[in-house]
Amino acid sequence: MRPVWRVVGLWRSSAGWLIAGVVVSLAAIGTMLGLMVMAGQGVAAAAIGGGLAAPVVFRALGPARVVLRYAERLLTHSALFRALANLRVWFFRGLAKRAAGGLGYRRAGDVLARLVNDVEALDGLYLRIAVPLAGVAVLLPVLAVALGRAAPLTGAVVGVCFLIAAIGLPLYAARATLAAGGRLSVAQASLRNVALDTLSGLREVRAFAAEGRMLALVQAREAGLISAQREIMRRGAWAAAGAFLCSQMALLAVLAGGGPGPAAAGGLLLVVAVFEVASILPRAGVMAGHAAAAAARVVEAAEGPVPVPDPVHPAALPAGSGLRFEGVGFRYAADAPLVLDGLTMDVPEGTRVAVLGPSGAGKSTLAALALKIAVPERGRVLLGGVDIATLAAGDLRRRVAYLSQTTHLFDDTIRANLLLARPDADDAALWAVLEAAQVDDLVRDLPHGLDSQVGEAGGRFSGGQGRRLALARALLSPAPVLILDEPCAGLDADTEREFFTTLNATPAGRTMVLIAHRLSGVERLDRIFRLSGGRAVAAAG
Repeated sequence: MRPVWRVVGLWRSSAGWLIAGVVVSLAAIGTMLGLMVMAGQGVAAAAIGGGLAAPVVFRALGPARVVLRYAERLLTHSALFRALANLRVWFFRGLAKRAAGGLGYRRAGDVLARLVNDVEALDGLYLRIAVPLAGVAVLLPVLAVALGRAAPLTGAVVGVCFLIAAIGLPLYAARATLAAGGRLSVAQASLRNVALDTLSGLREVRAFAAEGRMLALVQAREAGLISAQREIMRRGAWAAAGAFLCSQMALLAVLAGGGPGPAAAGGLLLVVAVFEVASILPRAGVMAGHAAAAAARVVEAAEGPVPVPDPVHPAALPAGSGLRFEGVGFRYAADAPLVLDGLTMDVPEGTRVAVLGPSGAGKSTLAALALKIAVPERGRVLLGGVDIATLAAGDLRRRVAYLSQTTHLFDDTIRANLLLARPDADDAALWAVLEAAQVDDLVRDLPHGLDSQVGEAGGRFSGGQGRRLALARALLSPAPVLILDEPCAGLDADTEREFFTTLNATPAGRTMVLIAHRLSGVERLDRIFRLSGGRAVAAAG
């Protein structure tokens, strides 16, 4: 239950709204009980020749019941939406802190399932568990006083039935569905993973006539999801059936021991009303098992270990922007071979350096180390003469701009994509970097200019145009260090040559590290290093 309490603790900022929803819900339950008791007494009195008692109270309770039920739905759902919004922000911040280098070994579908399905499952903690339990806390003493005073034995039987329906069966359902809830969350994530993979690779699926195989895979994952849902529903049905039997036993007890008269009729309808509320709770128990499993997945993703934690007392950022890798050793796992082995490399401030090498030589690892996405096993990385291990990661990344080989363009406007690097940049600054990246003419020719949509993953532009937009975004960053990791990966030779021509024309003064398999058309370089055997060898000076 620890993850559940962690999630509940995150709702403190919405505590006022949540409490208000519970109070209004209790008031609505109170009006319902009053109506049922008075209705029973009134019907019984009329049947034995009396008059309808307290018509004024009826006229007041009826509208009050309607208004309070509406206010309950309004307040409880508003409170819940606020709490879930805060929860999603917390989840995203936690995930971003633990995945600065991308999702890593996490699947996109799994992360999406945690952000959507698992967070949505947690709404039951308030609406279907906390609010009904508050009602139970009020209804139990009402039953004890209303029935136990006139007929103690009847009151005891009804009380036991109520406790079984409202507490015992929901606890059974929660425990019985905890494992199934975990399987349901995993099955939902698995189905999302396969569906996203299939849709993303639809072109390849069609090209290799693999539609049938991929459909079978999706259907297999769907079958697993349906199986978990069926198990949860089966256990929930048994708990609901048990609650129904408890309510019937309570009604029989009242009929057998309540005696004649208006009081007995009022007690009978009181029991009907009380068990109507209790009948919700076995379903709440089922949801509690799922919510507990969902909470564990959400908390694990948002509060798992940080790959590279910040120092307790971060050092001040240095004034210089030179990079130095000093005796760096690095491997991706304890049992994996060293990728870098005693690598030493200097990138003086304001110079342009290329790092070449075959795939797997450790070129991208250098970028990860410089951005503090990974940490060296031995040695150190210095920025301006200061060990970056002593710097906060957020501060460091404001000094180092990065253009990766898989740079992402968001499905938004050109302006919004550029402002990601510097939110306070004005239009003049945006046009300046577009001109530096030699893509300003293209943007000017678009109907909406800077406010033109780029499409999903930059789909409205060619590969070369998308890379130029990404370069413009990197150039807009005020960071004095620029790392370009295979910026021409996937481009044809002509587009690559044009891109490097643009790169040659970008303003000097920044410390630049260009990571590439080969050099083609880059003339303005101060030094070239080749990675071999985990070390950097100067090829030109």
